[in-house]
Amino acid sequence: MIKDKDLKSIQEVRILVEKAKEAQHILSKKSQEEIDKIVKAMADVAYKESDRLAKMAASETGFGVYEDKIIKNKFASKAVYEYIKDMKTIGIIDEDKENKILEIATPVGVIAGLIPSTNPTSTAIYKALIAVKSGNSIVFSPHPAATNCISEVVRVLQQEAKMAGAPEGILNSMTIPTMEGTAALMRHKDIALILATGGSAMVKEAYSSGTPALGVGPGNVPAFIERSADIPLAVKRIVESKTFDNGTICASEQAIVTEDCIKKQVKTELVKQRVYFLTGDEVDKVGRTIQDESGRFNSSIAGRSAIKIAEMAGIKVPRDTKILIAEQKNVGKKYPFSREKLSPILALYSEEDWEKACEKCIELLNYGGLGHSLVIHSRNEDIIREFALKKPVSRILVNTPSSQGAIGASTNLAPSLTLGCGAVGGSATSDNVSPLNLINIRRMAYGVKEVEDIGNEYKDQSIKSKSSFNDMDIERITKIVMTELKKYN
Repeated sequence: MIKDKDLKSIQEVRILVEKAKEAQHILSKKSQEEIDKIVKAMADVAYKESDRLAKMAASETGFGVYEDKIIKNKFASKAVYEYIKDMKTIGIIDEDKENKILEIATPVGVIAGLIPSTNPTSTAIYKALIAVKSGNSIVFSPHPAATNCISEVVRVLQQEAKMAGAPEGILNSMTIPTMEGTAALMRHKDIALILATGGSAMVKEAYSSGTPALGVGPGNVPAFIERSADIPLAVKRIVESKTFDNGTICASEQAIVTEDCIKKQVKTELVKQRVYFLTGDEVDKVGRTIQDESGRFNSSIAGRSAIKIAEMAGIKVPRDTKILIAEQKNVGKKYPFSREKLSPILALYSEEDWEKACEKCIELLNYGGLGHSLVIHSRNEDIIREFALKKPVSRILVNTPSSQGAIGASTNLAPSLTLGCGAVGGSATSDNVSPLNLINIRRMAYGVKEVEDIGNEYKDQSIKSKSSFNDMDIERITKIVMTELKKYN
């Protein structure tokens, strides 16, 4: 009998992957219509159970706002479903008759889905839908603090999927999540792809596992309020985004950057919308609550309210405070407010003009937000485009709340709870991940030329290029090339 928890976890992983592999083999033989029927059943039950699952997530993790988690669950089920329902993901997905190329979608196989505690049920719903839509099965590795609510998502969705014709085992979740078990899952020979959402250490582990991975880590999103912006509306959007589920979405704003000429107006509007400006030793007290002396993030503030964080820091703020904010000048490890905070805490920076503000935004992105997202509030299209051209991010969000905009709720981006950061951010994709990221495309190409046709094409090109050179030019170039080649012999 196995007694060690890590060994039990590893053994459970082996059983779940084997089960998922068998189920996926059966699922892969189903048509697009059969798959779509299963996905619709899953989306419908997830939407129906959104309230209960949100309550479970809030109760188990202690993070965020229960009512906002309901919205996230409904978004993960309904909005995601509406976006993916008509996608071709099985069999022939495109035929180019003119060029004689046929594209055939094939599932990757068994997916390992790593789920964070900040958005557990919504992320599990979303990943389950996109995995099955693309003909794959999935094994979840839940954050230990969210094991029960994620297991319930899997139970509910698997039950409904089975009634709609899916094989038992297309959805699975570890019940004994350990680091060793998760490592075994990611390195398992039958795992085709890792879909990782969470902290940077976990994402790095996914990429170093030797298994193909789509990993997305933290964001450090700056929000620039440019002088032409509608300031009250810009502040309203930032407040609505930053307080949504108490800032647990990785795309939520972490700092406001503005211009000196409108700084006073921005501050006045922030106070009006119940953002509390920290002063004196309050800044240091909250800073020490954000991270310890070594710069390690204090995860106990994640998803907590501004009032609760103020209590933890030992300061008093008005009872209607929505967000804590501190004016800052510098960025880096010594400046806690300049990092991702996963809670309703902001930094405020002010620069001389938009060019300097642009540089400050890049500095913030370089400190833990490369490749993720940036928001700009402006009515100046020229400046908006300059920002879009210069920022090392995958999403430039214009005049919208960042949390809702980046995931595709308030924009027309693909609805997603896994936001790629591109190569600059250490990710294999810059997409809002969808079922199209979870398929392989097999291309069938008909021959359209014979070998002699290819030779004649190149021969024609050489004749055309000959008119640009005379015989002396060709002889001289040949001698130079031969001389250089002799150096390497």
